[in-house]
Amino acid sequence: MIWMTWRQFRTPALLGAATLALLAVYTVVLGLQIRHTYTTDAALCAAGSCAGVMSEFTSQYNLQVDVLGGVLIAVPAVVAMFWGVPLITRELESGTHRLVWNQTVTRGRWLAVKLGFVGLATVAFTGGYSLLLTWAAGPIDAVNDDRFSPLVFDARNIVPLAYGVFAFVLGTTFGLFIRRTVPAMAAALVAFVLVQGLIPTVVRPNYVTPVSRTVALTRTEVSQLSFFGAYGAVGGVSVPGGPWIVSTSDVLDSSGKDVGHTAWWSYCVNTVSPAQLPDCIAKEDAHVSVTLQPASRYWPFQWYESALFTALAAILAGLCFWRIRRRLT
Repeated sequence: MIWMTWRQFRTPALLGAATLALLAVYTVVLGLQIRHTYTTDAALCAAGSCAGVMSEFTSQYNLQVDVLGGVLIAVPAVVAMFWGVPLITRELESGTHRLVWNQTVTRGRWLAVKLGFVGLATVAFTGGYSLLLTWAAGPIDAVNDDRFSPLVFDARNIVPLAYGVFAFVLGTTFGLFIRRTVPAMAAALVAFVLVQGLIPTVVRPNYVTPVSRTVALTRTEVSQLSFFGAYGAVGGVSVPGGPWIVSTSDVLDSSGKDVGHTAWWSYCVNTVSPAQLPDCIAKEDAHVSVTLQPASRYWPFQWYESALFTALAAILAGLCFWRIRRRLT
């Protein structure tokens, strides 16, 4: 069975290996460039010329690293469609599964070998890519200090492996139930995108109860904000230490009341120049309340999410075994 599975899977496997090799070459070269630049810039900082140096460093490489991260996030969807779905539907559509089952190979063993073999290939591909990208982007991530941002969290360390396994089994499940390649590919892609959108926005913020904190709108803080709403909403609040800001309240005054409809807020936002805005808001002793996940929870969240996706993959695999043993003909 292992030899037969390899013969059937060798073309996608070789294409995957070639793709990983190309990505590895580019990522290693980029990683060496990032480290060389970081070492040079760190020396400038040590000499007392740090202002703007690290900002220039990150702006030089952010795009390349983000593109590589985006590719890694998309890899599981590709795995679901082109490794997971055809694994079963190809044989169901051609009828070759009946020949295997009539040669003393049980349905359960047939499926187990396929899931195990291609599943290990998925882990190897996503794990190798994630390891390379995590190494290459290390200095950038250290300077940006935003490991909880979706593009970073989803493309570093161990969670890409869990995403890959889940996507592969998801594609296999849809292939087994729909039994037509193209519709199963479409269904697997939609389902994976929905899950990947739901987990970071609804589930991930609640792995552990967020911490509440008050952030004073000092001149420095206001100058870093990215959005000012007409009725007190602000965006881009920063907290030292690289936590994940889950939610931000509207601007509050010293007594805790919303300032959105006050005359001074309207004056600051709508009348004064952008250069004067930080001083205008800072002198009113305003603040916002934020809920956040501390940076120290990064690794627990990596493990929680990996366990969640692994459990989902196990449930789907169990569903596949139930289907193939009881209903499939």
